[in-house]
Amino acid sequence: MTELMSIIKGRRSIRRYQDKEVPEEYLRQILESIQWSPSWANTQCWEVVVVRDHSIKEKLKETLTKTNPASKAIVQAPVVLAICGKKKSSGFYKGEASTKFGDWIMFDLGIATQSACLTAHSLGLGTVIVGLFDHDKAANILGLGEDYEVVVLILVGYPAKETSPPKRREIADFTHYDKF
Repeated sequence: MTELMSIIKGRRSIRRYQDKEVPEEYLRQILESIQWSPSWANTQCWEVVVVRDHSIKEKLKETLTKTNPASKAIVQAPVVLAICGKKKSSGFYKGEASTKFGDWIMFDLGIATQSACLTAHSLGLGTVIVGLFDHDKAANILGLGEDYEVVVLILVGYPAKETSPPKRREIADFTHYDKF
């Protein structure tokens, strides 16, 4: 198995973190992986708010639903990356949506999110991608302008424990050749 496949297969959603800071150099490498992520027409529509301040993490916790399994982890994780995107940028040409799917912000930020999480895992860090929260309240807490959206929060830190992989579908179950 290649090193890349090992990283892909080894990444897990981590919701319990050690009380240990993330080194600045590791954070820089994670941000660099976002910088080099592909995007629609190289729009690079992402903006990242790095949250280390405990009081801001507490406010962000209030945007999560009561049943969100990441509600404890968001204040426990040493770093929260708020992955934000510029609206009407990715997927647009001359101010108009270019494809059937319109705004490609979710696609581009999904790639950037995966890049960040795989890089973090390669550095021995754990992550969990949080998408179930009040996006408008989070945008307000983080001071985003109206041209931007908070799409996901990525919690980053050293895992408190090892977790096993979830069951995966067999390749034959989702692969189709020439026709569906």
